[in-house]
Amino acid sequence: MLYIGIDLGTSAVKLLLMDGGGKIHNIVSKEYPLYFPHPGWSEQKPEDWYEKTIEGIHELLEGADKSQVAGISFGGQMHGLVALDGEDKVIRPAILWNDGRTAEETDYLNQQIGREKLSEYTANIAFAGFTAPKLLWMKNNEPENFARIAKIMLPKDYLAYCLSGNHCTDYSDASGMLLMDVKNKCWSKEMLEICHVTEEQLPKLYESYEVVGTLKPELAKETGLSEEVRIVAGAGDNAAAAVGTGTVGDGMCNISLGTSGTIFISSKSFGVDENNALHSFAHADGRYHLMGCMLSAASCNKWWSEDILGTADFASEQAAITKLGENQVFYLPYLMGERSPHNDPKARGTFIGMTMDTTRADMTQAVLEGVAFALRDSLEVAGKLGVKIERTKICGGGAKSPLWKRIIANVMNFKVDVIESEEGPGYGGAILAAVGCGEFGSVEEAAGKLVKVIDTVEPEEELAAKYEERYQKFRKIYPAVKDLFQEL
Repeated sequence: MLYIGIDLGTSAVKLLLMDGGGKIHNIVSKEYPLYFPHPGWSEQKPEDWYEKTIEGIHELLEGADKSQVAGISFGGQMHGLVALDGEDKVIRPAILWNDGRTAEETDYLNQQIGREKLSEYTANIAFAGFTAPKLLWMKNNEPENFARIAKIMLPKDYLAYCLSGNHCTDYSDASGMLLMDVKNKCWSKEMLEICHVTEEQLPKLYESYEVVGTLKPELAKETGLSEEVRIVAGAGDNAAAAVGTGTVGDGMCNISLGTSGTIFISSKSFGVDENNALHSFAHADGRYHLMGCMLSAASCNKWWSEDILGTADFASEQAAITKLGENQVFYLPYLMGERSPHNDPKARGTFIGMTMDTTRADMTQAVLEGVAFALRDSLEVAGKLGVKIERTKICGGGAKSPLWKRIIANVMNFKVDVIESEEGPGYGGAILAAVGCGEFGSVEEAAGKLVKVIDTVEPEEELAAKYEERYQKFRKIYPAVKDLFQEL
């Protein structure tokens, strides 16, 4: 049988066609616009996601035996607020995960409701990108729109609704709304009351591998697929990427270098760090995970190369780098503010340490190293919980860079495993579809059979020692300029 994995990203939707043996038959990508109506705001039109997804399905299935397609599932950008009215029409453009408009609402939740209560109710504290602060922002700034809300959806769940007609979400994605009691896997009555919403306005909760419905008859006719095609809940992009890299079970790690960057640690048991610097979420395998998320990762390199240097030849820029472990330039990768572990929407990208002999290559190197150092910040928090990581999988666009993988292996001082398919959320979505259709008995079984490591980047003792020294300097920079960011 064949399975479709849909990766609903920030810049494009990627669709992947996989068979039951894990072989990828086709990949299609369709871009859509990203809107910045005000500084720090970030929006998209859900209608664009759907239009490009249907276009992608048609292209994905060209030449394929459509009768063999058994299931469709998703990995999707998390936290975005999709508000539907009583007729299931989109009320306003979706407010995305990297939107920073909710500073006031986030402060209200963390300071007035209180971090301890939030952690008790949801296992997490408020971050500017989470869904709950966005709901409060709508109530405060767009009361007429807020009053029209009949259903509150997440981005990938809007696609699942469009395909199946059912309002649904999964535990991993819902964990990032700040509306769900993560430990007990149910909506938090306290948080619903705080945010002035009802359980009827929220979708039904599912495990990521559970079937939420079947393909709507009119879409089956339009795409040439069977009406029996199962729509499987799917997962938030990081949980889906973890499935796609085999990061399931206990004590496994995955680093994602996409638009945002994450360090993802799977766990059989529920846990929360004392300062809530890491997210404590449900996982797509039915268990839990800890996650540190930085808002700008590969997007930092894209911004630096394309917007500042005026080139998209990333490989040539990186080929000029020769000072690993010895760069005097540091870079704070906070172009959109920062989430883990600082929770500071006012933080900004910063270069420091330039001199008259600083080169273009030094600056490019600082960008790559800054992202790696910022990911290390989250690893340090996990270490305080007793989590010891000896190796990680890696995925995302940035993972295609051999140099970046080498930097990460030495900054973290652990092994970085490269897998056969680096398709992350799309591959994870296809695996979840296969589990939902009964191809495998569990997510762990599927990942164990389908995910193959083809290379390992080992840390180098001398270089890792140099990066340890550099990291200890890097970690002092944000505290030194934090107050300045507030003034700026």
